[in-house]
Amino acid sequence: MDAAARSMSSLDLQQFGQDGACAVAIESAACRTELQLITARRDFDALEAEWNDLFTRAGRPTQVFQSFNFCWHWANHYLSSSPGGIPRLTLSIVTGRRNGRLIMVWPLVSERVRGVTQTFWMGNPVSQYGDVLLDGEADALPVMRAGLDFLRARSNSDLLRLRRVRSDSNVAPLMGVIDAQVTDRQLAPYMDLTTATDFAAFEQRYSGKTRKNRRRLARRLEEKGAVEFVRLRGGDEARALAIQSIKLKSSWLKDRGLVSNAIADERMSRVFADLAEGKLKPVECIVSAMKSNGEAAALEVSFACKGRLAMHLIAFNLEYEKSGAGVLLLEQSLKKGYDEGLAVYDMLAPGDPYKFDWCDQSDAVSDWVKPLSLKGHLYARLYLALRGPAKALLKNMPQPMRRLLSKTVV
Repeated sequence: MDAAARSMSSLDLQQFGQDGACAVAIESAACRTELQLITARRDFDALEAEWNDLFTRAGRPTQVFQSFNFCWHWANHYLSSSPGGIPRLTLSIVTGRRNGRLIMVWPLVSERVRGVTQTFWMGNPVSQYGDVLLDGEADALPVMRAGLDFLRARSNSDLLRLRRVRSDSNVAPLMGVIDAQVTDRQLAPYMDLTTATDFAAFEQRYSGKTRKNRRRLARRLEEKGAVEFVRLRGGDEARALAIQSIKLKSSWLKDRGLVSNAIADERMSRVFADLAEGKLKPVECIVSAMKSNGEAAALEVSFACKGRLAMHLIAFNLEYEKSGAGVLLLEQSLKKGYDEGLAVYDMLAPGDPYKFDWCDQSDAVSDWVKPLSLKGHLYARLYLALRGPAKALLKNMPQPMRRLLSKTVV
């Protein structure tokens, strides 16, 4: 343990038994915290009531992807099998309790690939922000550090790999304390809807030319036929449109010569479908559509949490690209946001240029890696050091070259 960690708190770890469960108790100057490592699906399911209670009292609007219901839907599809049908993911959830009350959840899973066991956020790659759920009354850094030390001692993980950690998250300060490495930095653009009383006032921030261009696009779309905007919270149509949104996104990526393993994985589509339908353990999933002659011209799948909307995916039918269907959908979605009393419209990372056409604010988001073994150190230095530059090279290639390369690889 480094000096910075030792100076935070003096922790005494004591082993204790609980029907064979992997658990310990830590003593600090404040009070006693019991830690446990959850690896079985039945034990995760048993946390539902406590997890929901913790989220209700301490969950932040940016932590929608750490809600129990979101993780439950993810687990139904991603824990069962890998694309090859071989189970590879295992739960590695670290919980902390004080006086029997759940005060901390590290929602983690582990996977062994190429002989290296990596531990990362439960929900990846569907989730967009990762964080530790933590009761506000807890002494945050010592408790989280103890949770990480407990994970390291009780699991066989070689590498902790935490993607899309917001700078204002609970876990971000710990990353500096443990000397974790940043492997990627991005911006998550957002719009603060509380800066205006309604959409009409809000859109005055945009130039007259921009507003005029949207009206022109609206007329162009209307020329193709009847235009309809729908916004759905659950149901069969929401499920069907969520599945279609993945197909539209896949077609767009292929047209640009880009590849997304997450989008190509059929599990992503199945999770989106269940979340959108909202039949069991609902998350506030909102599916919005701009239709032309009854056909989806553009689709948006978002998640609302405590007044904040996270725009997870927006995709348009390539046949309507010149009609600006995606732009018009976003405009209508913002209008509905005011009707629904939303405070923030978060377009999430990465900070693509088109997002900053709408947003004038952003949050910093980082990917962190912390080796937990010698093997993990080697993996982080050799593989991850090359992965980022390789992805950037592909992204910056001319579009025709990307298309050619993707066809060659396939």
